[in-house]
Amino acid sequence: MLPNTGKLAGCTLFITGASRGIGKAIALKAAKDGANIVIAAKTGVPHRSLPGTIYTAAEEIEAAGGKALPCIVNVREEDQIADAVDKAVQKFGGIDILVNNASAISLTGTLETPTKKVDLMMSANTRGTYLTSKICLPYLRKSKIGHILNISPPINLNPVWFRNHCAYTISKYGMSMCVLGMAEEFRGEVAVNALWPQTAIYTSAMDMLGGAGVEKQCRKTDILADAAYCILSKPKSFTGNFVIDETLLREEGIKDFDAYAVAPGHPLLPDFFLDVDPETLAMKMEAHGGAPAFRGGKKPEIIKHEAADHTTPEGPDRGKHHVHFATEKMGPVAETFKIIKTAISEDIVKSIQGVYRFELSGEEGGTWYIDLKNKGGSAGSGEPPGKVDVIMNMSSSDFVKMFSGKLKPTMAFMSGKLTIRGDMALAIKLEKLMGQFNAKL
Repeated sequence: MLPNTGKLAGCTLFITGASRGIGKAIALKAAKDGANIVIAAKTGVPHRSLPGTIYTAAEEIEAAGGKALPCIVNVREEDQIADAVDKAVQKFGGIDILVNNASAISLTGTLETPTKKVDLMMSANTRGTYLTSKICLPYLRKSKIGHILNISPPINLNPVWFRNHCAYTISKYGMSMCVLGMAEEFRGEVAVNALWPQTAIYTSAMDMLGGAGVEKQCRKTDILADAAYCILSKPKSFTGNFVIDETLLREEGIKDFDAYAVAPGHPLLPDFFLDVDPETLAMKMEAHGGAPAFRGGKKPEIIKHEAADHTTPEGPDRGKHHVHFATEKMGPVAETFKIIKTAISEDIVKSIQGVYRFELSGEEGGTWYIDLKNKGGSAGSGEPPGKVDVIMNMSSSDFVKMFSGKLKPTMAFMSGKLTIRGDMALAIKLEKLMGQFNAKL
């Protein structure tokens, strides 16, 4: 962990979305120096499912040694931003640092993203960052510290980061473009930088995106708080940078990154917008003494079953392709579906109630399905029976890795190896079920 140096003592930080998660972690780190924190967030009353309000955050900040000013701020509303800035200046005499952390997310494709959600992401992420910066800049320019920090990624034009969630990507890159523009416009007056995590960070949002157990593949918000503290402690000449938390902290001499992990030694999810191959990341984890990325401490193998009888694939090609297991070997995809089919039970069908279609590319590519809704359930090649609830696109080899426990579905999705259309809740249900399938593979 990065120790506090006292450099932010007496400074005033205006942090959007600081009632919980990353924003609050940055606030608490600065509060240990004795900083003043303006908590600019929407949550004035407890949320039905998310913890924390601006008032509970204020209590924690003051307990940590800082001074707090909780303000109800929806960054989509210019008047609310301006009112909070006025209150901050009246109470603390100015603003030294702005952290644009508030953000909205919807990981959905173009046809699946309602206009209301598009508007929310564009106005909260890009427009909110721009407006808050604009309103704070007159005061930041007067400060000896004068710094804007956006929690946004380096602009990566690899199409994979647009394919699955175009609107979200545009909105986050809008925050990053504010860094590019404002860093040049206010060079010498205000430092403007971006910070982004190397790996997934465990927040309430990750619970919704990744499902149960995802926290083991994440780091704590502490790593971003330490990285932000380091950036904000630098002179104004440090500007126009897109900083990755782990890279910066390694340069600062931090060597023990297990301290930041929710589950030390466990493989970590790479974050969005960074071209990090998930398998390479898992191999690096093993090389550095971390837990192996594979169930049971070794790479799973597809069990080869041979039988004397004949099996006919399910679907429209039924009756056309008879496979003689005694004389012909099944491919890994067909073998995986065969084992999945044997693992399906009435209880599983009752609990899931979903039909999944897989569009696979590469060897054994084509349409496959898992029916966990009709009668006793089934799995095989061809079109599934009845209405399809979830469509997943990926390569044949990644499909086998995913169902054998070698590639986490969340990791496959976040790295662009898996695209999902349809009912995301049912997609998460299938991920939870995979542990039972893995045990048989």
